[in-house]
Amino acid sequence: MTPLSLRDCLPRDLDRACLVGRVWCDTPHPGPVLITVRNGEAIDVTQLGPTMADLLERDDLLEALANAEGPSLGPVEQLLKNALAEPQQAPYLLAPCDLQAVKACGVTFAVSLLERVIEEQAGGDPARASALRAELQALIGSDLSRIVPGSEEAMTLKRELQARGGWSQYMEVGIGPDAEVFTKAQPLSSVGFGAGVGLHPASQWNNPEPEIVLAVDSRGTVRGAALGNDVNLRDIEGRSALLLGKAKDNNASSAIGPFIRLFDESFGIDDVRRARVTLRIEGADDDFLLEGESDMGEISRDPLDLVSQTHGAHHQYPDGFMLYLGTMFSPIQDRDGAGQGFTHHLGDRVTIATPALGALVNHVGRSDALPPWRYGLRALMLDLAAR
Repeated sequence: MTPLSLRDCLPRDLDRACLVGRVWCDTPHPGPVLITVRNGEAIDVTQLGPTMADLLERDDLLEALANAEGPSLGPVEQLLKNALAEPQQAPYLLAPCDLQAVKACGVTFAVSLLERVIEEQAGGDPARASALRAELQALIGSDLSRIVPGSEEAMTLKRELQARGGWSQYMEVGIGPDAEVFTKAQPLSSVGFGAGVGLHPASQWNNPEPEIVLAVDSRGTVRGAALGNDVNLRDIEGRSALLLGKAKDNNASSAIGPFIRLFDESFGIDDVRRARVTLRIEGADDDFLLEGESDMGEISRDPLDLVSQTHGAHHQYPDGFMLYLGTMFSPIQDRDGAGQGFTHHLGDRVTIATPALGALVNHVGRSDALPPWRYGLRALMLDLAAR
């Protein structure tokens, strides 16, 4: 594998970026603490709020972080290094969210829409994907990325496809009026930078999904953004959309990090809309290399529309939520044989990056072989009380 540059895992404009994160510390009290990054140092700002959910509720957050006086946990690059160690060495980075619900939007790009339809029609069989891809492209015969979901043009295409037997439930959420929003993971179950990401042992066809994840407070206001890996089991979801929960929510199947970059004068929602998110997969056992890119400018639904479809009078999130925005990148490069497409090997290193947010690096394992998730809400409450 290519040697990893820790500096490249941080935002390119680190001196301007307002970052918040969570770090596991062993002393003086074992448990997570909240940090910001100042002059390359990780500063403990837990006194500003006991949880990240509390921190993101503060209207004066930017000012409070600028003036916060807390102990240094050392150079931020050392935290990255500690997180990449096996086993991880405290202090190391955790996922930057805690009490927030972890939600995700699917089929928000035309390319991923096509791949979801292929999964469905292939019934989870990767050997059929290549032929189905050609058939569907010929059937659809139009550039789906031009179509505004819910528009009259979209509904006309829906009627045409229904008449030709080409309609799909994935088409419904891809170009229909309603976005797909599902629960990706439980609060506190997401893993952070350097940790293993998990594949269910029943899956033989799977891939990472490089995404931007919005951090949204209880009022539905977007406070910042992070990188995410929405680990995807193509064969399990392809067998039935009713298996989405099994395909998406497993031990270590959600990775978020390395930090939440808060919205301020240097970074905002327009930067999310313009972002290019890169993906690099490096094999540990076969020298495999795959690189790709998602252009957020090609998303079918605006990020704020996805937020409003998640939060509102119809559904509240008193602890806020993290929202995966979806990906256009479904890797199809053959790995294990002609026509077999891509699937993970254990030990793969996955790097998801964009200059404004840095890089999220994880290695691939099996959900039943990675460290089990044991630190839940009761454990956090006990640790906070002990302080």
